[in-house]
Amino acid sequence: MRKTMTGLLAGIGLMWACGTSAQAQELTIFWAEWDPANYLQELVNEYEAQTGVKVTVETTPWADFQTKAFTEFNAKGSAYDMVVGDSQWIGAASQAGHYVDLTDFFNQHKLNEVMAPATVKYYAEYPSNSKKYWSIPAEGDAVGWSYRKDWFEDPKEMEAFKAKYGYDLAPPKTWAEMRDIAEFFHRPGEKRYGIAIYTDNSYDGLVMGVENAMFSYGGELGDYQSYKVDGIINSDKNVKALEMYRELYGFTPPGWAKSFFVENNQAITENLAAMSMNYFAFFPALVNEASNPNAKVTGFFANPAGPNGEQFAALGGQGISVISYSDNQEEAMKFLEWFIKDDTQKRWAELGGYTASAKVLESPEFQNATPYNKAFYETMFKVKDFWATPEYAELLIQMNQRIYPFVTAGQGTAKEALDSLAADWKATFDKYGRNK
Repeated sequence: MRKTMTGLLAGIGLMWACGTSAQAQELTIFWAEWDPANYLQELVNEYEAQTGVKVTVETTPWADFQTKAFTEFNAKGSAYDMVVGDSQWIGAASQAGHYVDLTDFFNQHKLNEVMAPATVKYYAEYPSNSKKYWSIPAEGDAVGWSYRKDWFEDPKEMEAFKAKYGYDLAPPKTWAEMRDIAEFFHRPGEKRYGIAIYTDNSYDGLVMGVENAMFSYGGELGDYQSYKVDGIINSDKNVKALEMYRELYGFTPPGWAKSFFVENNQAITENLAAMSMNYFAFFPALVNEASNPNAKVTGFFANPAGPNGEQFAALGGQGISVISYSDNQEEAMKFLEWFIKDDTQKRWAELGGYTASAKVLESPEFQNATPYNKAFYETMFKVKDFWATPEYAELLIQMNQRIYPFVTAGQGTAKEALDSLAADWKATFDKYGRNK
């Protein structure tokens, strides 16, 4: 019976495939090498089973992802039909003509209502508030935190913490509490440390880490409409946030000046730190006993609030775009129609992908599926992102160059670093004629 049904479904799929396209029977999606790409390959295998159209998720290491993608785009190559590109690429890729305009598709399917608002704003729309869309929100992601529940819930530790700080030891609700807890557990003599934060300055690790503090301290990177930065990126709120980030760096394990997502998961799996910053997309490895011997005692919490109660997090994740140079654009659009369906988005979440579907995110089924899904749901409705302008790469390099020496070596002051950054960014926007 099962064989009969399988054959019948395959036949239906083949008929659909024949009916929808007599040409493209293969599609290639380009993405970075990480677990969500593996989940997407599992998902698209089901698309092949239904339609007969083979979809391959081709990956490359994160360190090469941006370079390899834009090399192919600039060459107007047709190696990829779609790309799951980083959110900050959208300005550069759309203005250069690399991405197909998906505005009509977006409006036809009312994706403004279907997808979580932040994912539409940061993964799909460019320029900001223009109602022009270039991607379909695909992998939602943001920064959250893991922690050692067994350390936090040890009665002796709880008693000692309360005696020292005057309140109960628990997952921090504010950055000030997080600083206290990091200090409390920082015991180099025991090879136990307080906290693991992003410090890698080769791409967006350090910047995204610092953004978590800045946004929750009420700061902004600049005015995304007027491109004004002076007085904003170097505001008092951002100065205090950067000072806090520098202070937390003092409670990290030794040699933590070049750390990103791999090292921050190791901080938990190798008993190094009480708390660790990371993108939610890397948390599945922390609940897997095969990859984390501390899986049963690992907990999760959302990015804490700043001193005035504001609570935001740095956005990760990506949207999926159709490449302008693809020979299979029509088939790619059919794939996107399948991808946005409620059932597909639900299945995407079941496989481990972070759906951007508001309906799926809001469901109790999703929020209770893992120990961290509820924190992810809460976070995805209060995220902010880096500049998505075509010159984002220059802005990223400048921010790394200005804040890295202060955070990891204590060179200069936070105010000096951010004043210099404001001047750098203003000069960059002047160069491209963006200041209004």
